[in-house]
Amino acid sequence: MTPACERLLDEGLGALGVAIDRGQRERLLSLLALLHKWNRAYNLTAVRSPEAMVGRHLLDSASVAFAVGGTNLLDVGSGPGFPGLVLAILDPGLQVTLLDSNGKKVRFQRQAVMELGLDNVCCEQVRVESFDATFDQVISRAFAALGDFIGLTEPLLARGGEWLAMKGGLEPRELESLPPHVVVRECRALAVPGVDDAERQLLRLGRDEDSGHR
Repeated sequence: MTPACERLLDEGLGALGVAIDRGQRERLLSLLALLHKWNRAYNLTAVRSPEAMVGRHLLDSASVAFAVGGTNLLDVGSGPGFPGLVLAILDPGLQVTLLDSNGKKVRFQRQAVMELGLDNVCCEQVRVESFDATFDQVISRAFAALGDFIGLTEPLLARGGEWLAMKGGLEPRELESLPPHVVVRECRALAVPGVDDAERQLLRLGRDEDSGHR
C-alpha cells in the first residue's frame, strides 16, 4: 500500500482512539490491498482509490469497535466483509460470522480470511431468513431499514443480546417502525476520519426484558 494509505490509517486510528500492534496494522493494510486488487475485477465496492477505502471501509468499521462486546458477533449483509473483518482483526478473541448472499463478495471474504490467517472468522453465503444460530451481538452497515434489520435478525440475537445498527441519515419513521419490545439504548454520532461528506451514527438496540417478550 502507498505511504499515503499508511499515514491515513495511522492517523485515523489515532483519532478514533483505537490502538493496534504491528501485526494488526499489517493485516489491515493487507486487507486494504486485497480489496483494491479484487475490486478492479469484481466491483465489490463503489469506492475506487485505496486512499478513499481507508476511510470508507477500514476506519468506518473501526469507529464502532468501542461498542463490540460479548464473545460472538454476526455481521449481516456484510458485503465484502465490513465491518466484520476489521472488527475481527482488532479483537482476535472475538468470534465473527460474516453473512451475505452475494457469491463474489463471500468469495472475497473467504480469500481475505485465508490470506490474513483469521481463525476467528466464519463466512456464510446464505440469506438471513435461512440462517440458524444465535449471537451476543448482531451488526449491520446499511443492510436494510431499521425495522427490517430488527425483524429479519431477531431470531439470531441471543437473549440479553444487542443490535448494532450503523446508519447514515436516520428517518424518524424508522424509529417508529421498531417493535414495541425493542428499545434504543444509545444513538451516537460517529466522526469517521476521511469520511467528512456523510452523516454516520451508531444505534445500539436491545429487547426490553421487562416487556415479557421472549
